[in-house]
Amino acid sequence: MDTTKSSHKFFHSFCIRPNTRFQSQGENEFVIVMFRAHPITLLFPFLNGFVFFIFLLLANFYFILYLNKKEILFINFFSLVLIFNYFWYNLINWFFNVGIVTNDQIVDVDFNVTLYKEVSYTQISHIEDVTAKSGGYFATLFDFGNLFIQTAGTEINTEFLNIPHPSEAAKIINQLIEKTHTHG
Repeated sequence: MDTTKSSHKFFHSFCIRPNTRFQSQGENEFVIVMFRAHPITLLFPFLNGFVFFIFLLLANFYFILYLNKKEILFINFFSLVLIFNYFWYNLINWFFNVGIVTNDQIVDVDFNVTLYKEVSYTQISHIEDVTAKSGGYFATLFDFGNLFIQTAGTEINTEFLNIPHPSEAAKIINQLIEKTHTHG
């Protein structure tokens, strides 16, 4: 894979040489790859939300028999807010959980419950093993899977779940490891 040219795939879920910076980026450090979960992983939450919406529409026929218009309006408004929040939470969770591979380190940014942020850093020189795993019908069809990065000793191991092209990401990281070991 050519990592000298900038390219963005799958709604910016696999970006090579993106024009981006992050908070703790070093002066001579540049981003090689940035990735997030494959957009197809948003399909199931959106289908669930759609099913909830259809259920709400069908429940209105039942509500008419027992509730007045103000109560039905309140239930519909409250339910639509919950459905919208479910969509929004899944979209924000997808968008802000990113992995960044630079020439010096790997950064894993995880937002949990929208208010909690966890950022993990792994130096390229400390990586022992990179494993890409992909299994299942959808993962094979849409070429997404998990990337596991194992480090030496007590350092934290990093995992990126449901990213596009996990084998390409593993190949890029392995090339960086080789370059670090031969030059470092």
